[in-house]
Amino acid sequence: MAEVELKTSRGTTERVREAENPHSLVAHFGADKPLKLDAGVDLSPFQIAYQTYGTLNAGRTNAILICHALTGDQHVNNVHPLTGKPGWWDIMIGSGKLIDTDRYFVICSNVVGGCMGSTGPSSIDPKTGEPWGLSFPVVTIRDMVRAQAMLIDHLGIDTLFAVVGGSMGGMQVLQWAASYPERMFAALPIACATRHSAQNIAFHEVGRQAVMADPEWRGGRYLVEGTAPRRGLAVARMAAHITYLSDAALHRKFGRKFQDRNSATFSFDADFEVESYLRHQGSSFVERFDANSYLYLTRAMDYFDLAADYDGVLAHAFRGTKTRFCVVSFTSDWLFPTVESRAIVHALNAGSARVSFAEITTDKGHDAFLLDEPELFAIMRGFLGAASAARGLR
Repeated sequence: MAEVELKTSRGTTERVREAENPHSLVAHFGADKPLKLDAGVDLSPFQIAYQTYGTLNAGRTNAILICHALTGDQHVNNVHPLTGKPGWWDIMIGSGKLIDTDRYFVICSNVVGGCMGSTGPSSIDPKTGEPWGLSFPVVTIRDMVRAQAMLIDHLGIDTLFAVVGGSMGGMQVLQWAASYPERMFAALPIACATRHSAQNIAFHEVGRQAVMADPEWRGGRYLVEGTAPRRGLAVARMAAHITYLSDAALHRKFGRKFQDRNSATFSFDADFEVESYLRHQGSSFVERFDANSYLYLTRAMDYFDLAADYDGVLAHAFRGTKTRFCVVSFTSDWLFPTVESRAIVHALNAGSARVSFAEITTDKGHDAFLLDEPELFAIMRGFLGAASAARGLR
């Protein structure tokens, strides 16, 4: 691996190191415990990188699993080792906060296929001694959840108090509800759906093509060849980031304001503030994320279709479940609109599940679940408080 590190930039070198030896806890699974993938492959050996916060109680009943979104990772409530920024849900989790680490034992793992320490395309293939690249098998949301279940077993926890996540994280919550209903007391899927729409698949394909069209992608072998498809991945991030916002939010933040100038330059510089913002989003993203992981994780979201596993009847995925659900959507989220959340609620009702639902009025778009949204906090606090009382947590 040393020759790969010497060829790459400092940022890429740090990211490659993080993929193999992350600044977090790591659970290793050997040949005796392979991860059986939907693609028909046994992934072995493999590892899951994770972080924990708080203390597991004597009865092992207070654990909450946080599932991260597409470009998230396990660093939900600590300083990120690559960016130096606070955890991606620091606003939500911590001592005295909504998900109180003085009360709950919080777990967050990097998904399989990711690039922050869980086995993925930037990890070393033990058979070749080189990064997997496109030789890595395609993974699904269900594969991610299988790996998480193996981690929970590794931690000696039989039943999670709650599984919580938004966007791709919400998809994982729903898959947990279908695959392991007996292992979760409460579920909080936020801003998600039980399957990806054609429009969302289309946006993902634009991003993947941007990555693969970059000449530095090298057929996915960029780490071995000492290059990096930075421009392609940055464009993919820029396009995706637009879908995370709403027209109203973009107008409120930027409008048509110029960036550090009073008039147009009549060039293709970043004249407008919104252009500069998107370029910054793209350039900062490539410093912490692997291009091949982006391909794999977007494809996992595309393949997600929970009803397809139950003869097309979504309610059958939740039949007989005893899990308590709280489903949340946002009025301005056009990536996962409220109609998708209502379909989840209808299926849960048909499956006789205990479910509450809230549509929050906001102009912050899909990313509202990551931001300071008081109504979301109030709803989650009420739901988790009632579930804690029912669970007997003090």
